[in-house]
Amino acid sequence: MRHILWRLLGYWKPHWPAVLIAYGSLFVSTGFALASPVVVRYAIDSGVGAGSKSALLIAAGLILVLQAGRGFFAYFQTYLSEYLSQHVAFDLRNSLYNRIQSLSFAFHDTAQTGQLMSRATADVENTRMFLSTGLLRLTMTVGQFVIVSIIMISLNWQLALLILLTMPVVSAISFSTTQKLRPIALAMQQQMGAYTAVLQESLAGIRVVKAFTAEDREFEKFRAANWAVREKSLEQNRIASFRQPMLVFSLELLNVGILVYGGSLVIGTDLTIGTLFAFTQFRMLLAQPVRQVGNMLTSASRAAAAGERIFEILDTTSAVAEKPDAVELKDVQGGVRYESVSFGYGKDFPVIQAIDIDARPGETVALLGPIGSGKSTVLSLLPRFYDVGEGRITIDGQDIRDLTLASLRANVGIVMQDIFLFSATIRDNIAYGRPESDETAIIEAAKIARIHDFIMSLPQGYETWVGERGITLSGGQKQRVAIARTLLLDPRILVLDDSTSSVDMETEYLIQQALTALLKGRTAFVIAHRIRTVRNADQILVLKEGRIVERGRHADLVGRGGLYQEIYDAQLRDQEELAGAAETGPATTEATP
Repeated sequence: MRHILWRLLGYWKPHWPAVLIAYGSLFVSTGFALASPVVVRYAIDSGVGAGSKSALLIAAGLILVLQAGRGFFAYFQTYLSEYLSQHVAFDLRNSLYNRIQSLSFAFHDTAQTGQLMSRATADVENTRMFLSTGLLRLTMTVGQFVIVSIIMISLNWQLALLILLTMPVVSAISFSTTQKLRPIALAMQQQMGAYTAVLQESLAGIRVVKAFTAEDREFEKFRAANWAVREKSLEQNRIASFRQPMLVFSLELLNVGILVYGGSLVIGTDLTIGTLFAFTQFRMLLAQPVRQVGNMLTSASRAAAAGERIFEILDTTSAVAEKPDAVELKDVQGGVRYESVSFGYGKDFPVIQAIDIDARPGETVALLGPIGSGKSTVLSLLPRFYDVGEGRITIDGQDIRDLTLASLRANVGIVMQDIFLFSATIRDNIAYGRPESDETAIIEAAKIARIHDFIMSLPQGYETWVGERGITLSGGQKQRVAIARTLLLDPRILVLDDSTSSVDMETEYLIQQALTALLKGRTAFVIAHRIRTVRNADQILVLKEGRIVERGRHADLVGRGGLYQEIYDAQLRDQEELAGAAETGPATTEATP
């Protein structure tokens, strides 16, 4: 816990002047508060006891000055503590976002979006609240305890000893409370992440939920996650609520001791009434922060639990790392080679084995095979979404692991079947890869992708807002926007997923025209399901169970009687031949992961 909290404090380092002023204001404000009982003692003993009006007026004036000074410095302490906590929250969110963005697909394959969102919101807020109030209060408690102890000892060491002897009891209660609260706080934060994950998934799939009338079932899932959060929160507060009265009771017993023992000293003239009153005031000054120890420790436990979840992400290393001496990929010709490449999601789950591909610049390589044969995995290795387990992949003879990720992915354009568009204008979505592009370049890319005429038919043209995930566009329209987006990037190497498998004939024709334009002069890798779309590919690779079992051109593979022949026959030879005779232009690009 100390390590995590200390690490959180490290985020204050860039703002050390504000830290010094905040703590300076805190100590000065506390000093003014601690001086008040001493002034009241003077007012009682030298004013009321001695019958001196002037002493009373002096004491009243001093109290006014002390309270005004306390308020003045309390303002700076409160404002600066919030200033610091907001900066820490800002820095933590930035660090989290950058780390999440930098992690490889292997991390995102298993991470829940809701959990990540919870860490970037609720967990950061818990750390912020502790740094804003809890830490300063904790510091004030320690400082106030030390100063008050010194003052009380100087006034009457016997009475001071009576008060200080009760502090170990209070400390023991506080320590045991912390030990019990921290694991519960961590469990509650984890449950908050699970709750957010259920909520996020339900909202993202709302159309599926409604289509299958599963609202009641989804509500029960949400209710269960929500109830678990409630239970953990109640468990945490049940412990805190039980321990807090114990602290208060201990302090009230102390008050009784002060009155009995201190009163006897006053009766025996060993203590003045003003000093006794001052002790009751000092007891209150100790009781005020001690009563808040439970809340402060709860806040510290929550912050430590939240910090643990935050640092778990920040300390995660990406499975795909860029070398310190990585070089830029420049003047790309487009020659791509896979040399005995193998990959698996762990040692016990191999996906592809001994893959060899030699794509010369400008060639189109098609990958065909049943679902789960490893087609998508093969092509996910090219832009280093994952790193190869064995072997290597080169572009123009350079190992892709020696290249910077930015330059590699800038030269490998990807058009997927499941297109993701952002909640932004059509112009912004097309220019996503190159936001600095001018209007002429954006329009030219849209024309080549056969989407310009549709865009101009919209009331707002290129300024039309696309709904979340592109929901306001049809599948074919999203595909063509994605093709325009890739065209604007102008990559030398393309990875194409099944682009037309689920669209109508007219849309398929438009997408095929767009893809034909996209492929010109580029090296392309195409995942395909329909043989008719890859007949003209320079190389056709047939995969089965993670291995290439056949390779060649269409005319070579059709007569071999292998898996390609089976797929060809299953897709109705006569109709495919008829469709092939009717088609014009190079067949290119379709695919599915």
